[in-house]
Amino acid sequence: MPSAPMSVVMNKEKISRTLSRMAHEILERNPDLADLALVGIRTRGVPLARRLAQRIEQFDGPKVPVGVLDITLYRDDLTAISDHPILRKTEIPFSVDGCNIILVDDVLYTGRTVRAALDGIIDLGRPRRIQLAALVDRGHRELPIRADYIGKNLPTSADDFVQVLLEDQDGVDEVRIGKLERIK
Repeated sequence: MPSAPMSVVMNKEKISRTLSRMAHEILERNPDLADLALVGIRTRGVPLARRLAQRIEQFDGPKVPVGVLDITLYRDDLTAISDHPILRKTEIPFSVDGCNIILVDDVLYTGRTVRAALDGIIDLGRPRRIQLAALVDRGHRELPIRADYIGKNLPTSADDFVQVLLEDQDGVDEVRIGKLERIK
C-alpha cells in the first residue's frame, strides 16, 4: 500500500477524454464492427469496457457486446495471494468463436494479468483476433505483452503504486500514483 499521499495524474475529465480517444482508435482499426466484442477483466476493466462500448455506440451506431472475465483461476500467483481466493463470475453472453475480442483492463504492468485473461478467453473458444486496451500502461513488463490501445503511458519505478478509481465502484474517477511502503 502507498506510504505517502498519492498524486492525481488523471481526473474525471481526462479519463473521459481518454476513453473517447481510445474508442475512436478502436473504430479506426476495426472497420467491421459486426464481430467486435469487448471483454472487461475484473474488477475495473469491466466498467471501462462498458464505457468504451457506450462511446463506440455513440460514435458509430452499432451496439458492441460486453463480457466480464474473472481470471482468478488462471493466475500464476494464485497460491501466493490467498489460501481461499474469491471467485467471481465470468459473464460472456456471446460466443467468442470468430470474434474480434478486445480485452480491457485498467493498468498494464507486468503482463501477467493479461496472460491469465488470454488463457481464460481461449478456454471459451477460438476468437479470430484478440486485442488489448489499457487505461494506463506503467511499463515493467515481465512477459512479451503490449497494449493495442493505451490511454496513458505512465513511466513508473518499481516502488510506485498506481491506483485507478472509477465512479461506478469507488465514487470518483481518478488515476493516482504514489510510493509503496517498504517493510523494514
